[in-house]
Amino acid sequence: MKKILLAVVLFVAASTASQAQLVKFGIKAGVNFANQTGDAFDAPEIDKEGITSYHAGLVAEIKLLDKFAIQPELLYSTQGATYKYAGEEFKNELGYISIPVMAKFYLTDSFSLEVGPQASFLLSEKDNVDFEDAETFEFGVNAGLGFKLTENFFVQGRYGLGLTDASKDADVKNSTVQFSVGFLF
Repeated sequence: MKKILLAVVLFVAASTASQAQLVKFGIKAGVNFANQTGDAFDAPEIDKEGITSYHAGLVAEIKLLDKFAIQPELLYSTQGATYKYAGEEFKNELGYISIPVMAKFYLTDSFSLEVGPQASFLLSEKDNVDFEDAETFEFGVNAGLGFKLTENFFVQGRYGLGLTDASKDADVKNSTVQFSVGFLF
């Protein structure tokens, strides 16, 4: 009986150790170069510019195959644009909780191609104009590249395109280029 119990304990310990190699948790943060696309503000008298903002949050990497992993994330990300009209400037900055789920295809041991969907939930609206028509949910897609500097440190570059409108009353979609650094534990 003791041998069977010892064998079960060793089997569970070995299984847990091997599963720990397949799932890694970490943190990431970086810069956003955000803008808004769509024809809602295409009038010649309105000048639109992107904003520089940030993102930060938690990340996990679930290694399913030798060259394939899933990377779910939970990020706080700010997006938006600046609008100039009649000599005045209006900045619309939207704060989201974003949940991208990226499929990672490792081209080498360190270099990966990443694609996947993203759901975002509006948390805050910082603006100096009354834009109370923002949608509270946004769906988009992301594509990018990742590179592991070491076994734990990584860098990523990604483009995110909103597929649903960011406004209830206008054809406006978020568009973001992100550069990130992160650490997996």
